[in-house]
Amino acid sequence: MKIVAAFLCICFTTFAIAQSEYEPTTLDPYGMKNPKAPKQLDDFKPLIGMCDCDSERRNPDGTWAKAVKMTWKFKYIMNGMAIQDETLKADGKHSGSIRQFNKDSLQWYVHYYASATPSATLGSWKGKKTEDGAIVLYKPQKAPNGMDGFSRLTFYDISDKGYKWIGEWVDPKETMSFPFWKISCTKREE
Repeated sequence: MKIVAAFLCICFTTFAIAQSEYEPTTLDPYGMKNPKAPKQLDDFKPLIGMCDCDSERRNPDGTWAKAVKMTWKFKYIMNGMAIQDETLKADGKHSGSIRQFNKDSLQWYVHYYASATPSATLGSWKGKKTEDGAIVLYKPQKAPNGMDGFSRLTFYDISDKGYKWIGEWVDPKETMSFPFWKISCTKREE
């Protein structure tokens, strides 16, 4: 009986390790990409880690508010099969996203949540990496005047030293855009 119990314990431990070997740990706080994950997880590879950022949002009168300091952390989750990010802002408004790549549609699906606006359903954007290296995501959204369009979120100027991000409303043909949020990030030395 002791032999069977020891065997089951070893099997369960091996199974548990295999299910979490790419998760964040004390030694590797951002986890690792699972070799079985879609290669497109590499789109976000330069963003994995911690950045110090300035976040600027548009005021109701159209001017830009004073920049808010924040940290933006990206890490692998779901045993290295997806990516999660979280922001911690000096103004106490925090947010995050779950990022999964769908091999069938060849698109990223990004689900956003925020501490200031708890929601029964999460906002969801989809998109992909462009030829110029930007990551562009869209969600249908009407303008305040009722005009059809999209919320377009773009990561750009991506490097090992940091990146920039912009949120814009765009019309369906993307001939008109109205930036409503912009963030500039510098990778933290670790």
